[in-house]
Amino acid sequence: MLWQVKASIMIAAIISITILSHIYQDIRRKEYSIMTIENMKDKMNELGYDYAKVAELSGLPLATVQEIFDGTGAFPGYEPLLTLGRLFPDPDHSYLHEPQTAYQVKRQGEYTLDDYYHLPDDIRVELIDGVIYNMTAPSSPHQLIAGFIHAKLLTHVLNKKGICLPMISPVDVQLDCDDRTMVQPDVIIVCDRDKIINRCVYGAPDFVIEVLSKSSVRRDTVIKLNKYLNAGVREYWIIDPKRQKVTVHNFEKGNNPTIYGFDAKIPIGIWDDGFEIDFQEVYEHIRFLYEKK
Repeated sequence: MLWQVKASIMIAAIISITILSHIYQDIRRKEYSIMTIENMKDKMNELGYDYAKVAELSGLPLATVQEIFDGTGAFPGYEPLLTLGRLFPDPDHSYLHEPQTAYQVKRQGEYTLDDYYHLPDDIRVELIDGVIYNMTAPSSPHQLIAGFIHAKLLTHVLNKKGICLPMISPVDVQLDCDDRTMVQPDVIIVCDRDKIINRCVYGAPDFVIEVLSKSSVRRDTVIKLNKYLNAGVREYWIIDPKRQKVTVHNFEKGNNPTIYGFDAKIPIGIWDDGFEIDFQEVYEHIRFLYEKK
């Protein structure tokens, strides 16, 4: 009788491991993405589309399409960017995954925190609106930049005896306080300490930084941008090490982003004490990596 119980337990364990393995493989198999503006321009040229054709296919006004791609006029808002992004799927360079399986695994958009917590510990993913996104290991510039800025923020808070808490990835953020989204921003500042619980940050941080990696460009610049805006994040920085640019979205002051170079001193907008991150210092911190190229 005992050997039958042990055998049943072993069979159940093997089945569970097999299903999780198929989930992981399927997550890696079929991909879909939303493009950045630069990628969209390349795709337009590849397909032979002009602005009129893009306007026709997207349903956006021609003037809006021209302003977006030429960089003229006011910032068009996030919905037009999402609309254009969906027009140019790029399955060869994307990181929004859509699994298909013979094991009755849920479809993308149906996953919950229960699925998120049942994945093996060595698989890093984000869950956004029920969709699972794979997270690859960050690059050296990515980690050095995030770590340097976090150290600057933490030192400032400690010196000022401030209440806000800078935190660095990996840390789970249950952004919408529901069971369909759990993200892992690179650096955050949380000023409401009641949002910090043992298992995660429960609710929107005040400040978020994402450092772009090859695998996260589309997610960070479109999908998470929209999520952070709607969740109540006050300020969002997107750092692009490759192009040495920082895009700052101060959601409290409107939708117009500000773009800085790695020679700028950028103020932390959620604080009113004039504290800045000197990106010339950031650049010097990782300069040796650029010189190796």
